[in-house]
Amino acid sequence: MGRDATALARVAVMVRVPATWLWWTGLATAAIGAAVPGSLLGRRVGVTAGAALLLVAAVVAFAVRRKRYRELAKGASRAGRRVFLQDRAVTARAWRRSRRWWLLLAALAALGSSFAAPAAGGLLMAGVGAGLWAKAVWLGRWERSHEALLWLRPEWAGRGPAGKDARGYRTTGPAAGDALPGGAKKRTHASGGVKRSPATV
Repeated sequence: MGRDATALARVAVMVRVPATWLWWTGLATAAIGAAVPGSLLGRRVGVTAGAALLLVAAVVAFAVRRKRYRELAKGASRAGRRVFLQDRAVTARAWRRSRRWWLLLAALAALGSSFAAPAAGGLLMAGVGAGLWAKAVWLGRWERSHEALLWLRPEWAGRGPAGKDARGYRTTGPAAGDALPGGAKKRTHASGGVKRSPATV
């Protein structure tokens, strides 16, 4: 990275990656849980309760810490030239490695709950993922309207990109990095790559 260089990771990617994993893991767990025979409440009650939990979890996951995100975005400063913009894949891999056991335990707990209420636990997980995905879209709208991308030092994201350790966001132009506003993958052309330094955007 060079002397005194600082690494920055996209805030929206840190939100979108867990959203994807929770959504698909939750749906898969719900599908398996719905097939559990001899449950306490029965499949119909379990699925109905799970659908309600999905909606509630989505609303809560979307709403939590939005004020904190807005405050950090409002106080964001421009990234300097001596920064290294972390690739989307690297940010995603770091999240998976640091939380893979938590994700596995959550999936097992959801499966276990299917013996009482089939599919409910999995749909709860999926709801959290849906809420986080909506939050990533919301961040993307902010980035588009301000024509700036939000970044954070990875070591400050241990409690999440809007946690207590997040001391401040940095911004770059909308063409920086390899992810679109909201954290989705950016398509690259065979003749060229993506810009990685805010010094050129």
